Amino acid sequence: MTTYLLGIDLGGTNIKIGCFDTALKLIGKISVPTDAEMGPDFIVDKFYCASEELLKQNDLSLADVCAVGIGSPGSVNLTEGVVAAAPNLPLFKNVPLKEMASRRLGKPAILENDANAACWAEHIIGAGKGSDHMILLTLGTGIGGGIITDGRLIHGPSGGAAELGHLIIYPDGRLCGCGQNGCVEAYASANSTAARATETVRGGVRSSLETPLKEHGKITCKDVFQHAGHGDAVAKEVVEGTAKALALLCVQLANVTDPESIVFAGGMIAAGDALLGPIRRFYKQTIGHVFNKGSLEICFAALGEDAGIIGAASLALTACR
Repeated sequence: MTTYLLGIDLGGTNIKIGCFDTALKLIGKISVPTDAEMGPDFIVDKFYCASEELLKQNDLSLADVCAVGIGSPGSVNLTEGVVAAAPNLPLFKNVPLKEMASRRLGKPAILENDANAACWAEHIIGAGKGSDHMILLTLGTGIGGGIITDGRLIHGPSGGAAELGHLIIYPDGRLCGCGQNGCVEAYASANSTAARATETVRGGVRSSLETPLKEHGKITCKDVFQHAGHGDAVAKEVVEGTAKALALLCVQLANVTDPESIVFAGGMIAAGDALLGPIRRFYKQTIGHVFNKGSLEICFAALGEDAGIIGAASLALTACR
């Protein structure tokens, strides 16, 4: 009896896959590198291989799966099931991902923007449960967004709404992968946080971050937060810059949609209060007082890094009915 769902969260760095029952109880999950430079066909084959491995680990097979939900970064045409473009997946240009995944896995597939999928998960069973007005921001390789107003996801006519990581906060600022200058993603994603730290250290500023750069050839976002916690001045300044950029984004969103909450999800929330605290501080310093937006709840996702796979699985559930 086909009573299980697969939820796939396609990221620029990793592919996360969860197996769920039809009550959205997590049975098991797996994560594999995306290898984005290998292109769509290779990635879809990874969907298949990783899904088979996950199911095998839980004494299941694809025969037990009724449908697959996929959350993909970038602009997603929901009607056609096509990823039009994804800044962190440069080879994804008008890719019919829904059809490709369905054919490879042999199951009905549902395609949604990854941040929208995570937003929906938080809305139905997570931090936004009971709220018809919320925004979710996913912090990872890039920054994704989802907006729920009046209990409904905002998509726009082409499916390209809520690309919140590409709101410009610093005109003529850093070049973003989308081609614009000054996007919040160019300052506050995991990749850009690491990049800003790397540029500073390579520019000759003394920092304890020189150690991971020398030993591993790179500085990661995790390194930045760890070294900031140990008091390194460069790391602390980079963290402050990331938090300020996200706070500026929150201010803009509060004034546009008047949400009850803005929820952060994705790998970066592992930083905990070292990230959330300064976001809240900068937000309160920046937001005006006239429209009573100072009490907006800014919090982390209740579902943690699983929000994407849960949301994708919940969407897949519609294909089983």
